Amino acid sequence: MKTALITGATSGIGEACARAFIGAGWQVVGTGRRTERLERLAAELGERFQPCVYDVRDEAARDSALAALPQAFRGIDCLVNNAGLALGSAKAQDADLDAWRTMIDTNVTALASLTHKLLPQLIERRGAIVMLSSVAATYPYTGGNIYGGTKAFVRQFALGLRSDLAGTGVRVTSIEPGMVETEFTVVRNGGDQAASDNFYAGVNPLTGADIADVVLWVATQPPHVNINALEVMPVNQSFAGFQVAREG
Repeated sequence: MKTALITGATSGIGEACARAFIGAGWQVVGTGRRTERLERLAAELGERFQPCVYDVRDEAARDSALAALPQAFRGIDCLVNNAGLALGSAKAQDADLDAWRTMIDTNVTALASLTHKLLPQLIERRGAIVMLSSVAATYPYTGGNIYGGTKAFVRQFALGLRSDLAGTGVRVTSIEPGMVETEFTVVRNGGDQAASDNFYAGVNPLTGADIADVVLWVATQPPHVNINALEVMPVNQSFAGFQVAREG
């Protein structure tokens, strides 16, 4: 039985991925900070789901939690780097520097560190790495600044890994969603559910389950097939026009 390690499994896309992989017959190690959510997911999904509680920014806590996994869950065949966040949507000149640091620490540093730690066994097992990037990696928008920058890193890091891992059998994919209605926008707006509801109103956005289906599809392709990058948007979202500032 194959095992997937999914970061940020306490909500949204990560939680949906855990359900999708379990439903397809995999074992899942689900990581996150919120113990009660992981325990509730374990109660729902059963013995093939193993909670792993830590903050992705805390390498010591991560290493301790991974070392404590039951033996049956220690061999990782697919790493789903999902944990990430956006904090605020202010223009760069008005943004909070601590929020920038938190996004970089979570979306870039923690992701790179966990990937580096698991690479030896992913190579040994000829596994797969699926990165959750974003359309923000490609299409800039006002207030996207650091968040878009971190997701551009994720996309480029995935492509760079593909180059480095050539010949190892390890597959690497960057998944780049557009509007997905999860807790993501609530967090971005400081817990304001109304702001999130207004953002998605009338859009018929993607769901976490939609993206989980894509992640599982990528992970279960034949061993000789690699999906390099995959951009996914709801039908009602498209590309913005150029911004023009007028003088006088």
